[in-house]
Amino acid sequence: MAFNLNIKRKEGITKCVRFPAELLKEIEDYIAKNEATFSRFVIEACKYALEDIKTQEKKKIKN
Repeated sequence: MAFNLNIKRKEGITKCVRFPAELLKEIEDYIAKNEATFSRFVIEACKYALEDIKTQEKKKIKN
């Protein structure tokens, strides 16, 4: 699964999260080049991470 910045908007809940300064800079650089919002980036990154976790868990079960 490739990382994809899906631009669909849905209702949500606001959360406050701290980011290391270096990571935040990388994210801001990426979203500026890809005309995305910070929220959309974080949502899609979380979805991607969860999908990857599920894939890794399935691989562990098969082995």
